[in-house]
Amino acid sequence: MLSSATIHSSLASFPLFHRHQPLHSSSTLCLCSAINDHDPLAATPDGDGLQPHPRKHNYKPTSLPQTPLSPEDKVRILGLSLVTKRTPQFPGSIFVQSPGDADVASSLPPLNTLFRDRPDHADDVVDEDMLMRAVDIRRNVTTEIFREALMKKGKFGIRYAANLVSSLADFIDYVMIAAAAMKRQPEFSSWSFNLRAKTVIQESEVVPLIRWLKHNSQSYIRIGKLISMTKGNLKSIRLLAEWLNSVGVRGEFLGSVMLRAGDNIFQRSLEELDEIVEYLESKGVRGEWMGYVISRCPGLLCCSMEEMRSRVAFYVDMGMNDHDFGTMVFDCPKALGFLTLEEMTQKVNYLKEFGLNNEQVGKLLAFKPELMCCSIEERWKPLVKYLYYLGISRMGMRKILVVKPMVFCIDLESNIVQKVRFFQDLGIKNDAIGKMLVTFPPLLTYSLLKKIRPVVIFLMTRAGVTQTDIAKVIALAPQLLGCNIANKLEVNMKYFLSLGISIRQLGAMIADFPMLLRYNIDVLRPKYQYLRRTMVRPLLDVIEFPRFFSYSLEGRIIPRHKILVEYRINFKLHHMLASTDDEFKRKVVAAVDRRIRFESSVKAKTISGSLLIMAGEVVPRDSESPDCSIIKTESSCPGTEDSTSPSLTESTIQTPHHF
Repeated sequence: MLSSATIHSSLASFPLFHRHQPLHSSSTLCLCSAINDHDPLAATPDGDGLQPHPRKHNYKPTSLPQTPLSPEDKVRILGLSLVTKRTPQFPGSIFVQSPGDADVASSLPPLNTLFRDRPDHADDVVDEDMLMRAVDIRRNVTTEIFREALMKKGKFGIRYAANLVSSLADFIDYVMIAAAAMKRQPEFSSWSFNLRAKTVIQESEVVPLIRWLKHNSQSYIRIGKLISMTKGNLKSIRLLAEWLNSVGVRGEFLGSVMLRAGDNIFQRSLEELDEIVEYLESKGVRGEWMGYVISRCPGLLCCSMEEMRSRVAFYVDMGMNDHDFGTMVFDCPKALGFLTLEEMTQKVNYLKEFGLNNEQVGKLLAFKPELMCCSIEERWKPLVKYLYYLGISRMGMRKILVVKPMVFCIDLESNIVQKVRFFQDLGIKNDAIGKMLVTFPPLLTYSLLKKIRPVVIFLMTRAGVTQTDIAKVIALAPQLLGCNIANKLEVNMKYFLSLGISIRQLGAMIADFPMLLRYNIDVLRPKYQYLRRTMVRPLLDVIEFPRFFSYSLEGRIIPRHKILVEYRINFKLHHMLASTDDEFKRKVVAAVDRRIRFESSVKAKTISGSLLIMAGEVVPRDSESPDCSIIKTESSCPGTEDSTSPSLTESTIQTPHHF
């Protein structure tokens, strides 16, 4: 044991420079280490003083027993062994702060000892928790390395690089595993993990690829998903994108197509994809449509040729030719590549339950292929039950399906039910609503707020239809709800008002014949001019019988008017036009017979009156014949020369008009 005098003499002989150094300096530590070790050889051969042992930076004595490290210390050591930047050091630090220091190997404990409960026993069980912490630390280091590569080589911003790295967890793990596997190779065994990770990132050329994808309007989330789908084969992204661009897929849809195509799209060769495209072109899908079809349904690229042939044969067997099949695929590509063959068969069989045969279903799907994308349980069955509630039979549903198949594709609650409730609020009964839908199926496809309600408001506020008659008008002519207000309804309304018809009279005419507002002005004008100029009828006749405008001018109005003129008879417009040809002939024969009998009776009475005058007998006024009231002449009934004038014959021709 050294005495205190010896220690003081030693300190006194120590240079003044060292004595003024802080007590925690390395020189002082070396000195204390030499004194505490009791090493007699520490003195010089001459015994003049003590010489400190040469030691390394942050030397820790090995003679003292080593205590096990706490979990916190182990995690700190793992972090220090993999840090990417040199952190500030402070005097007297125990461990180095960067793996780039020269004495890192001697300063830090071996990493393999951190995963065992007792570092001096190699056969201990591995600490799984510490091992997982080590993996997390390496993952964080790899993330930091990749973020720096994006900012330095890719010239990306800090926030964009951070967001992109957060969506590339799978690629970070790939880089970490690849960098760890490189250590087994002799040429990389001496490299640090950080350097190996940088090498993997550089050789993968992921940074230029990300720059190219961003240039093609791909978001960082989509870029992350694409890179993760490749499973390390990043070159397949560019190859597939170039192929998609060659078949007509636009740049902004490249990422969406590759993502929605499926996980195995990057494992398919370009020859297989070319074969699919060529087969579709041979079946009627035009080459200029191919980019649009693939953009709408990328799943077609993942189908095998056997599956593709079976899908095409499914539609061809229903009677579709190449033109129908090509237009169907263009209108709805999902009808070909989205559903399984079993689902497609179930939907076709359900459509056949409405009384359609195989060819009719084929024509229906060629016209509206979106039907194949609708669910039977969620869309079709609830709609059928609701239509039954409105009193529509299965044949009526078939008409709706054939005329407007879009009805079976729209939502029931948010679309159809709302319109039916609106009609019910107008006062239309359920059975009448059902007849409306069968008569005019497109009614269910119109917008309630933009189409149906504005037309109803127009009819009630501007066309003169009363609240009592509006339900009748809509029920009789649901086609009015599909007319454009500015270009059709308002134009017709102004035309009728220009004829001298009041708003109230126009409303009554619409209530009697709602289709009046649907005719074109070019059709209405010639009929009205013929009525007024040739037939010499008053405007009141049109107000009383607005259906006059529904009959053909050349086919019915002119021919029947000529018959009336020829036989010198006259009918009201209703009796003249609202009858079949046979009924009209019977009416004409009956009217002519009445005219002849009337003229004969009048002529006989006229002759008898003349004979009485010639005989000198005066006919008393009290014995005036009751038939004289029928003859509308300016002369009186007593026999005079005026009674046999031609005006009597003209007035007789007009008499049937008063019957």
